[in-house]
Amino acid sequence: MKAEKIIKPANGYLMFFIVLILFIGGIALAVKTENPIFILMSVIAFILALGFILVNPNSSKVLLFFGKYVGTVKQNGLYWANPLYKKKTVSLRASNFDSERLKVNDKLGNPVMISTILVWRVTETYKAAFDVDNYENFVRVQTDAAVRKLASMYPYDNFADEGHEEDITLRSSVNEVSEALEKELEERLAIAGIEVLEARIGYLAYAQEIASAMLKRQQATAIVAARHKIVQGAVDMVDMALEELNKKEIVELDEERKAAMVSNLLVILCGDKEASPVVNTGTLNH
Repeated sequence: MKAEKIIKPANGYLMFFIVLILFIGGIALAVKTENPIFILMSVIAFILALGFILVNPNSSKVLLFFGKYVGTVKQNGLYWANPLYKKKTVSLRASNFDSERLKVNDKLGNPVMISTILVWRVTETYKAAFDVDNYENFVRVQTDAAVRKLASMYPYDNFADEGHEEDITLRSSVNEVSEALEKELEERLAIAGIEVLEARIGYLAYAQEIASAMLKRQQATAIVAARHKIVQGAVDMVDMALEELNKKEIVELDEERKAAMVSNLLVILCGDKEASPVVNTGTLNH
């Protein structure tokens, strides 16, 4: 048998009264008749008491009979089964696993520190109990392996200036990376009868040895992008100023004057510091 089998043993409450009657009745009869043979009833009651099965909510009992799988009890309550059955508890509750921070290389070979948060639960008790040695340890090992594989599939971030531009990155594509991680874990944990409820990246950063260099790179990229935006806006403003001056015929400027005006405006608009104005009280030629 390679699949889970759901069973429902005998009512445990009825057997509890039967066992109680046998135990008390055996002792009472033995005392009353002074015949020790009635003690056997109490011994039988004690043996029958070993067959009680208590199943708590979101828990299950896997039953074995001399190494043979009998079935799984999932419905909570008090039951009674063969006292010779071996009972193994398998929790059906959702469990949360926060993996350790692993040092791995991303798609571009950059070392990164990454960890994952996994929410999982057992759905197939037979697979969890018998197809793997320890299903909780199996979850930990397979999660680490899945995270290492995932990190090697995507870059940490885009580097368009070096020709490395990806649609999906570990830093910005949170939903896509989480879906890929869930799919990878579902395939790996299916052998243990485990369902993946949620999987996402819990921690992500560059490794310590390159973190400082990457921070400077990000700052430089941001500065270049900001400068590009400033220069683009300044050119548009200068073009608009010259066009308005020409349209309203406020002043006529030759090419040399236009070049000087453009130079001064660009210096003012693109400079980091405020410009100090100079008032010209003479003519355009002075």
